[in-house]
Amino acid sequence: MKKELYIFIGLFLFLAIGMHFKEWTSHPIEHILALPNSAVYGIGFIHPIVFTFLVYSIFVLFRKIYRAAKRVIAK
Repeated sequence: MKKELYIFIGLFLFLAIGMHFKEWTSHPIEHILALPNSAVYGIGFIHPIVFTFLVYSIFVLFRKIYRAAKRVIAK
């Protein structure tokens, strides 16, 4: 469980910095303070968590497919 939390947080940071690199390097405090006023696809201030969860879900799906294929090949 702890490992999954580290993966989620790492993915969150990677996506946040990757998508908003210019904002994080030029004015990070203002960028964080503007989060409650964001209107991304109607989900507002929770959009970073929602997008991270979607990418994490895809990551978990690929990991399960890989493990299943590994088991089939091992038999």
